Amino acid sequence: MNDARIWAQALGLIPHPEGGLYRETFRAPLVVDAPQGSRAASTAIYFLLPATGLSPLHRVESDEVWHHYDGDPVELHTIDARGDHSVVVLGKDVARGERPQGVVPAGVWQAGLRVGSRFSLVGCTVAPGFDFKDFELPSRAVLVERFPQHAKLVERLTLPP
Repeated sequence: MNDARIWAQALGLIPHPEGGLYRETFRAPLVVDAPQGSRAASTAIYFLLPATGLSPLHRVESDEVWHHYDGDPVELHTIDARGDHSVVVLGKDVARGERPQGVVPAGVWQAGLRVGSRFSLVGCTVAPGFDFKDFELPSRAVLVERFPQHAKLVERLTLPP
């Protein structure tokens, strides 16, 4: 946990609405016309998953690239509009199948689950840039109703009511 505190202090991280700690590090000055309105061309954040280790199922209306920097690996789960589930493990051990990056297409449900007991420091780059107006974090009940075939997974990847 000391490493997590060191990262949080050094990077000036603050609480994120979905859990964990974050700080925006880049917001492109270029503004583009996106389907959801005018947005920065790109944004980037640091995101620290502490001991709780979950970024619950949510979706963003832009493409998002997750980058693993330090700490435990992260399972990046996605569920697309058809209900197809996939997972990529973000981490440093490429010999074991971990990858330093994972891509989530716009509008796809996503969750990050830390694998281990320490912390995970990741980054997220979003294009067109992130705006909280494009962020959706529904309840567990709503997602179980939408994806009944994944009820157990949804329970694992959402916060309790």
